[in-house]
Amino acid sequence: MKFEFTPIADALVTVVFDDEALKAGTLKIDFKADRPSLLLGMGKSEEAKNSAIRKAFFGVPGELLKYEVDSVRIEGLTDPAQLAAAYEGLWMGNYVFTRYKEDKQADKRLKVLALDEFDGLSEALTESQILMQSADFTRYLVNSRAIDLYPETLAQLAKDELEPLGVSVEVFGRDKSQALGLKAFLAVSEGSDKEPQVIIAKYNGAGDEPYAALIGKGLTYDSGGYGIKSTEGMGTMHSDMAGSATVLGAIRAIAEAKLKKNVYAVVLACENMIDGSAYKNGDIISSHLGKTIEINSTDAEGRLTLADALSYTEEALKPSFMIDVATLTGAVIIALGDVAAGAVGNDDQLMKDVLAAAELSDEPIWQLPNFDEYKEQYKSTFADLKNTGGRGAGSITAGLFLGEFVQATPWVHLDVAGVTYRADKAKPPHPAGASGFGVKALYQLIKHR
Repeated sequence: MKFEFTPIADALVTVVFDDEALKAGTLKIDFKADRPSLLLGMGKSEEAKNSAIRKAFFGVPGELLKYEVDSVRIEGLTDPAQLAAAYEGLWMGNYVFTRYKEDKQADKRLKVLALDEFDGLSEALTESQILMQSADFTRYLVNSRAIDLYPETLAQLAKDELEPLGVSVEVFGRDKSQALGLKAFLAVSEGSDKEPQVIIAKYNGAGDEPYAALIGKGLTYDSGGYGIKSTEGMGTMHSDMAGSATVLGAIRAIAEAKLKKNVYAVVLACENMIDGSAYKNGDIISSHLGKTIEINSTDAEGRLTLADALSYTEEALKPSFMIDVATLTGAVIIALGDVAAGAVGNDDQLMKDVLAAAELSDEPIWQLPNFDEYKEQYKSTFADLKNTGGRGAGSITAGLFLGEFVQATPWVHLDVAGVTYRADKAKPPHPAGASGFGVKALYQLIKHR
């Protein structure tokens, strides 16, 4: 959906503040208008937040479908940030995933947002457009099913999308992973006939300045391994690579916006499947860092791949800081529902910067405690660590387990299990299925840090 500076549009949305008869977020048809027109209540003007505007505009495309209009104009908003939020809400409300099913209403969907031009608006809308296009890339990856989206195809899609934007993408498989000692990652991959892939995307926008590293969990399918999930539990496990899709979407946005920053996006992609060579509950495996891990659950596999991703990235790429993004635990959904991601880390200032970027992006992130006592839960009698710490504080112990593989680099872990995929329901301002959550927050973190 593009934007144009023109007074001409097929339909009109008028934002109404301070009207008790039109509650915040309520849409009402304006029958007196000379074209399809909606009145959109936004509550008290002094209380209007960008997050509320984004959510309110999410519902507009659905209301306008019946009129078969191509363009819509907004009146009643004059702040660039508010209009950018409205644009993002329209964009996400307009989104539909069409890889497997034809969109029978495609011709009725909005194509243009028409506006009057004024200072600062073009820049704000251009940035929002880049972010929405990048989130659409993330959504496409996450919504694609594992029969089509597996490590090799994920790597190829990353190359196809990122290299035209000036991002170099290095990909290597099992042999080099073995030579580099990515033992935990390879242990997870052994039960699948799909070649594991290490994907390293590199964007240089700031010459010799240090690089940040965004690291995404890349489980393109998770059966649970020998700790097999239920049929219902496996139904959405094509989305277990949402962390990888998020960091690839973020570096796409960073590159297209030509931020003067240096960034890596790192993904260790594999499937967690079952055959005679698959790793088993009770096994003790090694890792890139050399620490041994007792396998309490083969279904706690993402933290094993990320353990190697973190230690390899720190050693080989020497970033100034690292953020990992993962659909890591069901426990974070129990704690935070589908409202916020959970975060733990080892650096107070980096954590503050992450939380500030989340606030700016309307992508809620909540800092979880990281008391040393939690680390006792994943100590092992026979190995350096266990890969689970029990049911209590599950999202915290999983995050702190990852921290055992970070030696000195500032690091924050984001557990996004509750917010990146919502099966068949939309939750404004995000569409059904993949939400694209995290792309904007990572972009804003890199932009402002």
